[in-house]
Amino acid sequence: MTRPTNNQRGARALRAFHEEDEQQKTYDLALLRRLGPYLAPHRGVLIASLVALLALSALALGRPLVMQHGMNAAASAAPGASDQLVKAGLSLLAMISAEQLLIFLQIFSMQIVGARAMHDLRLQVFQFLHTRRLAFFDNQPVGRLVTRVTNDVDALNEMFASGALNAVGDLLRLLGIVALMLYLNWKLALIAFAAVPPIALLVNWIRKRARVAFREIRLKTARLNASLAEQISGMAVVQAYAREEPCQAEFDEINRTYRDVNYRSIALDAGQDAAIEMVSSICIAALIWYAGARVFGEQIPFGQLVAFVAYIEQFFGPIRDLSARYTILQSSLTGAERIFQLLDSTEEDAPPHPSPAPDGDPSLALSFEQVSFAYKAGAPVLQEISFAARPGERIALVGATGSGKSTIASLLLRLYDPTAGTLRVEGRDVLALDRTTLRRRFAVVPQDVFLFPGTVADNIALGDPSPDRSRVERCLQQIGALDLFQQRPGALDAPVDERGSNFSAGERQLLAFARALYRDAPILILDEATASVDSVTEARLQTALDALLSRRTALIIAHRLSTVRSVDRILVLSQGQIVEQGSHDELLQKDGLYARLHALHQTGSLLT
Repeated sequence: MTRPTNNQRGARALRAFHEEDEQQKTYDLALLRRLGPYLAPHRGVLIASLVALLALSALALGRPLVMQHGMNAAASAAPGASDQLVKAGLSLLAMISAEQLLIFLQIFSMQIVGARAMHDLRLQVFQFLHTRRLAFFDNQPVGRLVTRVTNDVDALNEMFASGALNAVGDLLRLLGIVALMLYLNWKLALIAFAAVPPIALLVNWIRKRARVAFREIRLKTARLNASLAEQISGMAVVQAYAREEPCQAEFDEINRTYRDVNYRSIALDAGQDAAIEMVSSICIAALIWYAGARVFGEQIPFGQLVAFVAYIEQFFGPIRDLSARYTILQSSLTGAERIFQLLDSTEEDAPPHPSPAPDGDPSLALSFEQVSFAYKAGAPVLQEISFAARPGERIALVGATGSGKSTIASLLLRLYDPTAGTLRVEGRDVLALDRTTLRRRFAVVPQDVFLFPGTVADNIALGDPSPDRSRVERCLQQIGALDLFQQRPGALDAPVDERGSNFSAGERQLLAFARALYRDAPILILDEATASVDSVTEARLQTALDALLSRRTALIIAHRLSTVRSVDRILVLSQGQIVEQGSHDELLQKDGLYARLHALHQTGSLLT
């Protein structure tokens, strides 16, 4: 047996990463019922749309009867026949004009309902994503989540935009046509009804395959979006390593599979329309053949034949529309499946109603009590970590990559929850605190600063809906960077591009310091806050850093040992455990792991 090549294994891994979990069988009515809460606030407009739909059906059913009356009058050659024909024509004109007005009102109101309901659903999905644990995003490609909020909601909105919900009106119209055809001439009606069984079998055959086809389209759309998001976000690496051609080939393979699954749905849709049109034409031809001689034999009035032909066309119209709308409905409900599958996820970032927190201990700013944590079962990152910090104390965390330094900060912010032990902030168990209340106690200066599109002032006053410009200026002045940002066109109103791409790494770090000062939280987390700045910028930050630390509890994640000399206590981590702690001088005297790391740093090695 031949083994798969590296390329085949890579392609298989790529598919496993991008493909969605297999959807479980979901019933259409259950999915439609779940849309009820989103439609309920707009029930008035929805009812108006349905009333217009009923009026449209009534007018459409009445038109052939008016035509029959006019044609019979014209064929009779009785006195006043021409007047009767003119009246019938004017009546038809009035009915058609009313239909067009109602069509506009009905489509407009239905699409308004759809736009509003999908706005509410999209907002709920977006808000829902903010309640997920960070681990949820570790295992989800960005493109997949973007697909939920965009493509899948748009697919569901197509149900309203295309008039798929008008199937109710089509069904009522079909029942009315059946009743009127039986009333006018039951023999002719049976000719038309003979076409129903083959059409029903065809629609049922297509129905079983349409959901599968549209489900695959949604899967491939998510895969396409995920791949595109990765390639764009990693463009610098792609170009630096000259990976353009392999990446294009990879995307081409994904794009081809997306195109191929669309072929199947196109073939099903086109085959259905062609088959229904063919059956309709055969039925009309059979009706004319059967009734033609009888019209001339005066067994069937000419007006009745005209009305019957009109009803036949109307009869197949709703059938054709129902099948087309059912196809759209299958596509829309496939999107709904995926959206509600996401919303049914039960793993939340915090309990919806945290239990009341007991009174805290003002003598402790934060404490870890036998805290353990693992991102994945069987692979512990932290093992029984215990330490405490007093208000105003500065504690540094040092250690090799993977020792658990950043994980400790993540647990403090409740980005993750410990698997064992207790973590307290100001004496209160973080699991009993509302996450928003907890995070307001912290200001974070990360090594990789994330800036949002907007202005300089907006990014410094992050979370403040109305930035205090004088306070923003004071924060920049305190870190010695006010002149630097005032030199930019627009000063505090200077635009910030996506992720702050129009600012240097050092400028982004300065903005992160100003953001922390603006937040003015009692506990500060610094993740090697000066790692991305040059010596001149670092000198600007040093005075502001000392002032910031003197009034706050600080947890400093250190990669460069030169930044931890002046802290109150250093915790040395190795393989998720605290192996040493003390001041810089005390740890050097112990001649342990910290002393070895310091020696490596002194010889020019980088601790990462």
